[in-house]
Amino acid sequence: MTIHNPILRGFNPDPSICRVGKTFYIATSTFEWFPGVQIHASEDLSSWKLVSRPLTRPEQLDMLGNPDSCGVWAPCLSYADGQFWLIYTNVRRHQGNYKDTPNFLVTAPSIEGPWSDPIPLNSSGFDPSLFHDDDGRKWLVNQLWDHRATMPGRDEKDYFGGIVLQEYDPVAKRLIGPVKKIFERSQLGRTEGPHLMKRKGWYYLVLAEGGTGYTHAVTHARSRTIEGPYALHPDVHLLSTKDAPESPLQRVGHGQVVEAEDGTVWHSFLCTRPIADRRSQMGRETGIEKMVWGDDGWLRRAGVGVVPSTTIEAGKSEQADASETVTFDGPALPMAFQWLRTPHPERLFSLTARPGRLRLFGRESVGSWFEQSLVARRMTEHSCSAETEVEFSPETYQQQAGLIAYYGRYQFHYAYVTLADNGTRRLSIQSCNGDFPTAVLTFPIGEGIILGEGPVSLRLDVVRETFQFSFRQGDADWQKLGPALDALVLADESGPGDSNNFTGTFLGMCAQDLSGSAQVADFSYFAYRTGE
Repeated sequence: MTIHNPILRGFNPDPSICRVGKTFYIATSTFEWFPGVQIHASEDLSSWKLVSRPLTRPEQLDMLGNPDSCGVWAPCLSYADGQFWLIYTNVRRHQGNYKDTPNFLVTAPSIEGPWSDPIPLNSSGFDPSLFHDDDGRKWLVNQLWDHRATMPGRDEKDYFGGIVLQEYDPVAKRLIGPVKKIFERSQLGRTEGPHLMKRKGWYYLVLAEGGTGYTHAVTHARSRTIEGPYALHPDVHLLSTKDAPESPLQRVGHGQVVEAEDGTVWHSFLCTRPIADRRSQMGRETGIEKMVWGDDGWLRRAGVGVVPSTTIEAGKSEQADASETVTFDGPALPMAFQWLRTPHPERLFSLTARPGRLRLFGRESVGSWFEQSLVARRMTEHSCSAETEVEFSPETYQQQAGLIAYYGRYQFHYAYVTLADNGTRRLSIQSCNGDFPTAVLTFPIGEGIILGEGPVSLRLDVVRETFQFSFRQGDADWQKLGPALDALVLADESGPGDSNNFTGTFLGMCAQDLSGSAQVADFSYFAYRTGE
């Protein structure tokens, strides 16, 4: 059977991979989406199941007020001493010279938890990773951030100040000893995403370089001692598409190495699948590539060159289709869904207030960095659809609820029910077409159309570069709502751009009440289907 890249489709960047027995685990970044960190599991590297989002409590993660594309960056998942270890950053700021990057550690006896309260580590930079040496010692590596890059004589590469190492004491539960810089950068620069591994007396440093855009790459270096000096791989970069614009996978970089039970070696990496005008709607996804050790003790791709394959003949099962229709009959939100920033979801939604319905409490505006009642799932393919039914009785134009395609505050399309000034219930569309930094809205159909009484069904059809909303009431046929909209607005490269946009497109349900009355909206189901 075949492994299809990306193996984790839809927004799943910065893959940290490990194996425990027969099971592989991959942890990926979730940024401002709550709960924090996605962990998928597989026994064949082909079919993956979402099994855990470990950061669920306010003590572990609170992202209220974090700007777009901040929050949880580049987790590192490992297993040692009978437990899982998860390192993560809660980034508070990322634009401009400064980045605020507190790093934390949580542990658990099983992948399902319970996960501990966090142990603060450092905040000198992002992309922290914990290495368990064979002598029992543990070491933290992370990227060092240097805010002085705009000084005369410096350039943007100087923001990335190298890779630093410090020992972690698991008994004292803190970092100890000196901080030592062990690596600067290759000529490509923008060095980040460090992971350490050890083989036959060599310490290998796995790195991401070139930034997370179209010059991204995986770089390796090695040393006989953990503190260095580290010599670059003779080929420098092991995986990259920076010189392969024709590849369907782009922006390849930032991964980690794992060995299977049968001795085969694999390298995870992030990638995108851009379409027209190099726009990556799903954001950065996760792929995997087979590797081999050379006679010189260096790792290389099993195939020719450094460009990863879209298919690998190795798996035991085919990739699952993400299509599903969920109803809200249980006490917990279906696993595919997340919300934004807050560790207090009871303020945003309820599955028990009206059994069989997801009730959203109207809160702040679309794009708020605090309390936004938006529950959504990842878009995983260029052609797909989303559908829901909403019951909503607005009492003012400041109350809105409906179906949204959302990337961030500067990038969304939203079909919503509201109230016009004359008291008629209306269905309209609002968009933010990447207008950074002002976030000015457009209204493609003005005040919209008049609705009858009762629930409204809403649908969004995505066909590569276009979005088309539709609606119906009762037994009526579906009707198009407004014009076709630009789907490419919702992409890494739109709005603030790929050096500032780090998430991906979500499709979901939301409600706002700008009057502060928390007007409720009830949703009966949500259907997601892939394909045209």
